[in-house]
Formats: sequence, structure tokens, C-alpha cells
Amino acid sequence: MALMRLLMIASLPLPLPSLSYKTSRCCCHRSRRLVRSAMPGACQDLSTITPTPRRQSMAQLQRGSVLVGGRELLVRAPPNVNLRPAGAGVADGGAASGAAFLGARAPAASSRHVFSVGNLASGWRWLSLFRFKIWWMIPATGVGAAAVPAETQMLLLEYRSEAGPAAATERGSLYALVLPVLDGGFRASLQGSPEDELQFCFESGDPDVQTMEAVDAVFVNSGDNPFKLLKESIKMLSKIKGTFSHIEDKEIPSNLNWFGWCTWDAFYKAVNPSGIEEGLQSLREGGVPPRFLIIDDGWQETVDEIKEVDEALREQTVFAQRLADLKENHKFRGETCKNLEDLVKTIKEKHGVKCVYMWHALLGYWGGTLAASKVMKKYNPKLVYPVQSRGNVANLRDIAMDSLEKFGVGIVDPDKIYEFYNDQHSYLSSVGVDGVKVDVQNVLETLGRGFGGRVAVTRKYQQALEESIAQNFKTNNLICCMSHNSDSIFSALKSAVARASEDFMPREPTLQTLHIASVAFNSLLLGEIFIPDWDMFHSKHESAEFHGAARALSGGGVYVSDKPGVHDFSVLKKLVLPDGSILRARYAGRPTRDCLFTDPVMDGKSLMKIWNLNNFTGVIGVFNCQGAGQWVWPVKQTAYVPTNINITGQLSPSDVESLEEIAGDDWNGETAVYAFGSCSLSRLQKHQSLEVSLSTMTCEIYSISPIKIFSEVVQFAPLGLIDMFNSGGALDNISSVADSSATTVHIRCRGPGRFGAYSDTRPELCRVDEHEVEFTLAEDGLLTFYLPPSSSQDNLRHVEIVYKAS
Repeated sequence: MALMRLLMIASLPLPLPSLSYKTSRCCCHRSRRLVRSAMPGACQDLSTITPTPRRQSMAQLQRGSVLVGGRELLVRAPPNVNLRPAGAGVADGGAASGAAFLGARAPAASSRHVFSVGNLASGWRWLSLFRFKIWWMIPATGVGAAAVPAETQMLLLEYRSEAGPAAATERGSLYALVLPVLDGGFRASLQGSPEDELQFCFESGDPDVQTMEAVDAVFVNSGDNPFKLLKESIKMLSKIKGTFSHIEDKEIPSNLNWFGWCTWDAFYKAVNPSGIEEGLQSLREGGVPPRFLIIDDGWQETVDEIKEVDEALREQTVFAQRLADLKENHKFRGETCKNLEDLVKTIKEKHGVKCVYMWHALLGYWGGTLAASKVMKKYNPKLVYPVQSRGNVANLRDIAMDSLEKFGVGIVDPDKIYEFYNDQHSYLSSVGVDGVKVDVQNVLETLGRGFGGRVAVTRKYQQALEESIAQNFKTNNLICCMSHNSDSIFSALKSAVARASEDFMPREPTLQTLHIASVAFNSLLLGEIFIPDWDMFHSKHESAEFHGAARALSGGGVYVSDKPGVHDFSVLKKLVLPDGSILRARYAGRPTRDCLFTDPVMDGKSLMKIWNLNNFTGVIGVFNCQGAGQWVWPVKQTAYVPTNINITGQLSPSDVESLEEIAGDDWNGETAVYAFGSCSLSRLQKHQSLEVSLSTMTCEIYSISPIKIFSEVVQFAPLGLIDMFNSGGALDNISSVADSSATTVHIRCRGPGRFGAYSDTRPELCRVDEHEVEFTLAEDGLLTFYLPPSSSQDNLRHVEIVYKAS
């Protein structure tokens, strides 16, 4: 559950050793000398220097200018700014990559510093991922440092010469990544200043945790491919810091491959056993059985201690409720449902659910734990009052934090936190629960005072949570939520799934397009560390097709929060197979390269394009997010009136990054492009394009399949189940055999459903599981036939397409 839902109801170097948090840490970095490079000879224009290729790739600090890829990135850097190579000695990366850390030194020790690193050089445009409020990031784009928002946690830049981006450098486009990270007990974030300086804020969150020096605070790297740059940088950082892991090094929960249902929007806190069964039954009877269930807020035993309060503040007190017990409340103990164990058993046996998650907050509940509770006393809870960083309140204040600041949070003793999680999770596991969704995580950054600082307390809680998950649940069954601060992101050693944005808001029509844009942009960073969770949605909603198509591209889970009996099965059956499985793409869905520095919500001209890969096809979703809403930052005081805007743009197979990864070495660049909505098929070379026109809140999905040539005659490209949003996700394998009489293409495909492929030649026959089936071949080369239901456990069909030898 995330914030707004309650409103609806009322390198090495190695990680630094632990510090003594009652003393200053102003000298803790002095052993690491910082050396600024100096260029001998007369001063000259650094932007015209042509260094050797190796030196050109390295980040450098030269006479007050930071250079990346041979270009000035920052100019007029103050003399207290330092740059040192990143990761010397780290395998598969390190100093040879050209990456570096920006740091700075202050004249006196403090728990919070704001350092200027200079002005952005001309020719760069940027994409920021920043926290518009404490819980969540959104994107912003611009030029010049002054507009960089406070609490920027990723800055991706592209160099554009006067001749335009295509002529940015002789080698093509140049991208730079400026990533504020964790450094010892401190956390960095970026921001712009009115003087057009780029600054980084460096803070511990505890007045007793101080330093004079930031050493490894801001990671800088560059390259010619923004997606490879992000991946390689995060992998390198994970090895240097040792406090988090890249997603490729984590265990992925198996429930992501199954359709799910969450109880939140269906019931809010009124969730109950009979309602849960009713919802599961109605989806199952409609042909889309949920195999994954989240029982959201409303199952726990909580207490509202705030009795005497002005009625005007009563709404805020819901955030101050505290957890009183680890077991389920009275709604789950009665005649129809004996207890939680009885319910979970029924859910699995009667409704075929494979995986059940329970919701809880990182501190137990929104207001933490109840100190007066006999159950909670063993964890030494203490009532503390959050202190927000200036960055948190620089953008948009949050009603939940206002409440917690006023009424306090019952925080478990950090030395008891593993015991707290283990007791709760071992109980849940003992009654058949398979995992947890853990919410309200960012609140820890406000509770660092007296606990060693925000980074230290976050890391201690995160590690305890991950250890408890590993001890009590299978396959790393954890969803992290409201966890968009870098304290949490860069402390995630094992956590593999994290919410990518603010909640889906069914009652807020102006937020639907913002949701799609923000999850895609946030996945640029989050997708290298987690499987981004794009949240639930409603299948029966004016935005259902829009959201459903996006979820098919997300690479994450697909789940809805429909009320029982309120479903649109025509939307759901484009996402879910009859066995309850989904066609999940391989990576995190992200904006295409030509969308990275545009505003798809408010510039009135840009379409939002999201790309992903399957095993044998690429997929691109094109969304018109213009006109329906506006970013909540900057906050507008006037009411926004949605409008309908028709936008025309271009779609190309080259929009799918790394298409060669699935095409094979002998690919000649030709593709079959199938448009889901219009059911049209086009044959395009990789760099050719199609025109696409969309009105506000509409979308189109394109499957991109590299054309293969078999026996030097048959030109063929599989598309998969073409009545599904992500048709290529159904393809499991493709091969061919040939003899003197025929060429046979063999495909393993999940079904049932309508199978489609491009074929430039009419086959002699088609077989499914050794049974010949009727097929059609249209003039545009679209070959189709039906895959019937099967009783096989893996749901795979063996398809044979036979071409007679000429």
C-alpha cells in the first residue's frame, strides 16, 4: 500500500566500518588522498582538446573543468572539488572504464553540506529522476543546472552540438551519467542553484554524524549508449560499494510469471475473508484465474492512540495508528474463517492460488509499533518524531509525513529489528503465507537522529528484512514499496522487486498518463537493481486498455485490484492465459532513446514510446500521454482541464535496443512489424519507420520480429499469440530442419490462442502437436492459425510449419 490509498478512506573501496555515532567523523576519509590532475603549459579551450582515445574516455578534472568522453561536462568547479577514478582493481570494470567519483571538502565538519561542483557546460540536455515528495520519484527534463530539481537521484545527460544531436561527436551521441550515491554514513542528492550551479547535498540525518569531506559521493561515467551506460555503471557501483546488487545477481520471485489480484482498491481496510473469496471466484469464472494474491492493509491488529484531537486533524490520525500484534485481527477469526491459516488453505485449495502475500509497513504499521502492547514490548519500541531533510520539503509536502511529525512513530530498537521481522514472518509462513509486500519504507530516512544516521538505520532495517525473507519464505518473495530514496535503493542486496511509482489512482483521471510516464522513466534506474512493479490497475476503467498495455511491456508482475464482479475480461484476456500465466518480457520496460529527453506529458508534441525484448521478438508500446494531466511538480494553483490532443510520431524497429541480441549473427536487418490494435503487418528494415497517430489516452503495441531465412528460400518471422498485448512473450523456441523434400520450421509456443507469423511463402501445411490445422496467409504475409487448449502442464504447443522444397 502506498501513501494516497489511506486518503481514500478518511571500491573496491570496501564499505566503511561502523562508526562511533556519538563522535564526529570529520577525519574518517583523510587516509584517502584526493589528487587533482593538472595540465602543464598555457591555458587553452578544453572543449577543443583532442586527447588520446584512452584518455578521452576517462573522466578528468582539468583546471576547474570536469571532462567526460573528451567533452566538458562541468565548468568553473570550485577548488574544493575533487575527482578520483572509480573502482580501481574491480573486476569487469574499474578505472579503465573512465568512471570517477566527484567529491568535495568543507572548512568545517557538519552533518549536512551543500557543495557546488560547477556549471553545466553548453551543449548538454538532461533527464532528472527526482523525488517530488518523500516517497516517489518522477522525471523532469531541461538544460542548464538551475532547473535541476532538489532531491535529484539520477541525472542522465546527452551532449548536443550546434549542428544537432546527430552531430554531437565524431563517434555519435555522447551520454553522461551523474549519479549521487551513498558514501559511508552519508547520502548525496543533486540540485540546481539560482546561480546556475550544479550542487550536491551530502547529509547523514544525525547531528552527531559529521564529516568535512565527501569522497565517493557522486559517481560520473559516460558512453555512447545510455542503456549500456546505466547497466555497466550500476554493475560497477555494486562491486565498488558492496551494499547493493545488480538485478542480474538476485533471485527472482516466481510469482511474477502469474496473474495476480490485490485486495486494496476492492475493499481498502474493510478487507475480509468472504470478500477475498468472492473476488477470486469472479475472476476465475471469467477465465482469468489469479494465481497470485496480495491481502493488503486491513488484516492487522492496529490501535489509534490519538483520542483527543481536533476534528480537522482526524484525517491525519489514520497515519499515526500503530501495530499492536503480529497476528491477524478479529475479521479473520470467526465462524466462516477460523483463522488466517484456514483462509490461506481455502484460497489455495479451492481457488488455485499459488502464492499469497500479506501487506505490512517497514515499521510494522504507518505509525510504527504500539509501545504499550505486551506483544511489542520485547522489541523495545520507542516513540520518536521524524525530522525531514530540507530536500523532502523543497518540492511537495506530504500529508502522511505531516501526521507522523506531529504524532510520532513507534520505532523498533534497531538491535531488535531482525527478531521483530523474523517473529512476524515465521508466523505468516507457518500459516501458509508465501511472502510480503513491505510499504512505507522511506520513513526511516527521517528517523536517523540518535541511531547513527539515515543510511545506517536504513541499512540495518533492510538487511534484517532481507535476512528474514530468506529465512522464512521461498524464492525471495518480497515487494518493496514507497522505497524510492537512494538510502533504500543502494542498500538492496537481495530485494528483487520494487514499486516503480505512486499508486494507480482510479478516481483521479488526470493522473493516469503521469503514471505510465513515471513508471517507464523510473525504470531506467530502478530496473538495474529491481524488477520494477508498475502497480495494480482496474480492468473495468476508462484507462484499462492504456494501463493493461503498459503492464504487458513492464517486464514485471501483472495484477489488478478490481472489485468482485467488476471486470472487463476483454482487457484481461489480452494479458492472461487461461492457466493464469502472463507473457512477461525479459527486461524492465523503458523509454526509447528518442524519448529520453522529452516531456511526454506536457510538451504537447511528444509520444511516449516504451521498449522491451522477449526471447525472439522486440516489443514497443506507443502511448499518447499528452493532454490528460500534468506533472504535480511544479505545483499549479489553478485547476487543470484535460484536453484531447492528436499526435503523430514515428516508430522504428531500431527503437528496440539490442535487437541484434535476439536476431542472430546472420540477420540482414529486415523485420516484420505487427500492430496489435490495427492488426496490420509491415515489413521494415531496421532503420525504416512507420507513422503512428494517436489521440490522448490511446496507445498501440508493435511486435518487432527479425526475419529469418531458412534454406536460403523461406523468409519467416514468428509473432506469437497475436491476440495478446505482448504476443512474442509466448514464443519459447524456434528452429528449422530441411531435406530434399521440405523445410520445416519448429516452434514451441505457449497457448492457447491465435498464432501469427510473417511468411513470404505459402506453407504446404501447419501442424500443432502433430495434428494438422487450417491456416490463412494474407496478402501482407500474415500467417495465422489457432492453437487449441492443451492439458500439458507446461502449456507449450509444438508447432510445425512445413514448406515444400521448390
